[in-house]
Amino acid sequence: MKPRHKRIIFAVIGLIGVVAASALVITAFRSNIAYSFSPSKVLAGEVSVGQTFRLAGMVREGSLKKAPDSLETKFVVTDNAKDLTVSYTGILPDLFKEGQGTVAKGKMREDGVFYAEEVLAKHDESYMPPEVTEAMQAVDVDKASQSVK
Repeated sequence: MKPRHKRIIFAVIGLIGVVAASALVITAFRSNIAYSFSPSKVLAGEVSVGQTFRLAGMVREGSLKKAPDSLETKFVVTDNAKDLTVSYTGILPDLFKEGQGTVAKGKMREDGVFYAEEVLAKHDESYMPPEVTEAMQAVDVDKASQSVK
């Protein structure tokens, strides 16, 4: 075999290796991506049952219910237009409370409840997830346009 043929074979093998490594990296990124949705978007059907995503919104006042004999907690997340019940088993963050912003990562099940694997609480007085801000502004604009009519 000529040296030129050896170089071509080496280049082709190298190219195949780079393509295979790129494919593995892309698949890993796709499996770890979790998009963020507001309760309105979830209830509008933009998320399929069993799909992992982040639910962003405010914890509705008076909705926090902790089971007395376990770590299970249920609460309602709202974007001031729609409400969605969340079930979480685990220890909630110290800053988690009613009337505050939250982002929960998990899956919707067929019973219409969002089962969270992870719950995050807002970290300061001025923070609110961008999705929640947009959804709440859209609701305020809709209410204002309806009151003008």
